[in-house]
Formats: sequence, C-alpha cells, structure tokens
Amino acid sequence: MTPAEPTKPNEPLLPTHAVPPSTLGTMKPDGTRIKMHPADVKGKWMTRRRVVFAVLIVFYIVMPLIEIGGKPAIQLDAAARRFYLFGATFNAQDFWMVLLLVLGFAFGLLALTAWRGRVWCGWACPQTVFLEGIYRPIEQFFEGGREQRIKLDAAPWTAKKFGLRAAKYAVYLFISLNIAQAAAAIFVGPRKLLSMIMEGPSAHSTAFFLVMGFTAVLMFNFTWFREQFCVVLCPYGRLQSVLHDKDSITVSYFEKRGEPRGKVAKAPAAAPKGDCVDCNRCVVVCPTGIDIRNGLQMECLACLQCVDACDDVMHKLKRPPELIGFASHHELIGNKRTVMRPRLAVYGALMLLSLGTLGFSLATRTPFESNVIRTKGSNPFVLDGDAIRNPFEIHLVNKNPETSKFHLSISAPVPIEVVLGTPDVELASLADTRVPAMVTIRKEHVKGPLQLTIEITDSHSGEVKRQPLQFLSPMSVGR
Repeated sequence: MTPAEPTKPNEPLLPTHAVPPSTLGTMKPDGTRIKMHPADVKGKWMTRRRVVFAVLIVFYIVMPLIEIGGKPAIQLDAAARRFYLFGATFNAQDFWMVLLLVLGFAFGLLALTAWRGRVWCGWACPQTVFLEGIYRPIEQFFEGGREQRIKLDAAPWTAKKFGLRAAKYAVYLFISLNIAQAAAAIFVGPRKLLSMIMEGPSAHSTAFFLVMGFTAVLMFNFTWFREQFCVVLCPYGRLQSVLHDKDSITVSYFEKRGEPRGKVAKAPAAAPKGDCVDCNRCVVVCPTGIDIRNGLQMECLACLQCVDACDDVMHKLKRPPELIGFASHHELIGNKRTVMRPRLAVYGALMLLSLGTLGFSLATRTPFESNVIRTKGSNPFVLDGDAIRNPFEIHLVNKNPETSKFHLSISAPVPIEVVLGTPDVELASLADTRVPAMVTIRKEHVKGPLQLTIEITDSHSGEVKRQPLQFLSPMSVGR
C-alpha cells in the first residue's frame, strides 16, 4: 500500500510517516533471521480463533481416524483406486468430481482473498492452525511468556534450560508423530493403520519410513521454520499482491486518528496528540514481526492479534477501540468502497459453477455403474441357421458402501432367447465384475434395426437402470 496525501481536509490518511522496510519483519538488515516470540494476547478475535482452531484440529486429525457407516470418513486409497468421503464411496471413474471440488475451493479462496484479504492464512490454514493452536501453546507452557522465552534463548545452557527444551521437544515429537499417523490414515484407513502399527515397522517398512519422514518434516517446520513457511515458501502468500484490489478489506491502521503518536502525558501537552501511544504492542504480538502502522504488507496474515492488542491498550486508556481495524484502500483515502466488482463477481461465479456442478453430479450419481461391452476378438453377430446371435458382456461396478445384490435381465420387442452368465450378482463395495451374455433372435423377427433393453436392479437402493443396446444383424449392418 503506497503512501498518499489526502485531497480533502478531513480525509483519512494512509501512512505517510513511515515506509514498509525493505527487509522482512523476521530478518535483520544484514539478512540474518530474527527468531519470532510473539507475545500472548487476549481479546474477542483471539477467542474466536481458538474456537475455530479447535474445530479444525478435530477435523484435520480426527476425521481420518473415524468411520461413518463402517467406512473411513476420509480415505484416498490410490493403490486400490477407491475413495471414501463422509460415508459415500467413489472409484477411479469418479475422480473428475475431485477436480470440481478442488476448483470450487480454489475459486472460493480467490473470492475470499479479494473480499477479505489473507483471512485463510490467519484462521484456517493447517500451518497456522497447528502452530498457533498446538505448538505455540506448548512452548508457552514450558518456557513462559515472550520475555521469558527471549531470556531463555539468551541464557547459557544449564540443567534447567536443557530439561525445559527436552520436555518441549518430546511433546512436539509426540504431537508430530500423531499428526503424521493421522495423515497416513487418509491413504490406508484407520483399521489398516492400527493393524500396521501392531504388526511393527519390519512388516511395513515403506509406510514406516514415510511416516517417520513426515514426522521429521513437521518437527523441522514447527520447531524452527515456522512463519518462514508463510512468508518465504507459500505460493498463495506470494500471490497476495495480485489477488488484492483497492476494495479488498484488510487489517489497517487508521492514521488520521492515531497520529501524531506520543506517550501518554501526565500534564496537558502543548501540541495535540493522536490515540496511538507508540507502545509497540501491535508489533510484539505479530507472528511475522511487522508493524501494521506502516501500511499493508505481504507478511500480514490477517490473524487480528494486533487488533486485540491495540483494543486492550485503548480500553485501559479509556479511548475508543479499533484504532487498528478493517478498511480497504479506497476507504483509507476517503473514497467509498465498491462491494461488488468484476474480479469478485467472476471468482464467485466460477466457485458457484464448480460447486453447483459437483452438487448436481452427486445428486444424480447412481449407486452402481454398468457398461455393455462387445466381446473382443469375435464377430458382433453370429449366423446360426435361422437364428442370429449377439455375444457381449455387462460390466458392473458396485458403488454402494456395502455389499449389494444386483439382478440382470434383457428384453426386446420381439421374442428372444437370453443366456446370462448369472442373472443375480453379489458384489462387495467398489468391486466389479463382467457378466457374459448371449442374445439369440430368429431371423424372421429381425426386419431391421432392433433395440434391446438391459435392465439392472440394485436390491440395496431399489434403483433400476435401463440401458439400450442395438441388436446387430446383417439387416442392421447393411443399413
């Protein structure tokens, strides 16, 4: 956000007193890293975030480990090409629905960013949820508040420091291992995961080393790398400058009200001062070390910890809250914010189109699939005296979450003779089979193109599917 001078006397100001630093808030001018120790903060936004974190932690960790209807709540069994999602079963042919889901999420994230900035990062991203919801509170439990942690870092190694760090990292390791195992359950399912754990690493060495590798990545990320993932590596974070526009609502410092800064004077000051007392509380609570008073910066995660911190100071000084709050670029320079604009409309429309198509596809999805396949390596029809025969196969896939029975029958508008490999088929969930079939019709009944009807009845759902199939003969081929 660039500094701007007001065009009207009472217009709010964009920051003019400072320019965002050329280096990241987590780095010194010489490029070395500053270890972040954000201070603890309380307030309405932090309380709401903790509730959101609790819900998402349960979703991220617990959902892969529970079952719905006897099947994993979430499982992506790529090896067997089958997938489970909240009680529904899918096979490889349904993978295109996953693309619709991903597109819907992506366009929704773009719309959210254009509307409210980097809210996803500060409230729902797994990196933030686990760091601020699990790892950071564990660190505070063992090492204390911000000042205590800074002193502990600078202190020489003693038995106490070693014990605190060892205990903290032991808990980190336990948490990381469980997160890694929950992630493994997404691919193998909770029952198989438990079986693999009971059988030991030697029986499942590949899975064991994958889990250990992911645990090591989590340990590295949440013990050392932390906010650098959001600032340096995350591609979504790097795209913020092109996803925002001048009407995006972001965390902002209201300089018109806050400036000029000054400490609280015990006696009336000669020059009037703004509400900002330059306490730097908004800086020390920021997980990426930025000063929001310098304007919007790429590192801002929209976590709103600076808002809670500033509101707490304003409350103690008996001044109005929201010196740091929400505003768009246009609002900060005194213009009216445009709510609906082209990029927001396009993102929203594409999200609704993707999710709407997905919803329609799920609503009209049948609990089984069937396809008729002409027998390979043989003629499409066989002449046998005064009869014509058509051989083919019926490929059947059970998409029900449990074993189901299917009844097959073939009919035609003329007398026919049908031979089915088996008219009644029992299939396990996501299993498939091919049923050979032979239909014979006397020549006298085949005067031209003739259509058969293959009827499949699912005993589990009661759904009936009818598929047309052209009966091939010299008369139909000639035409």
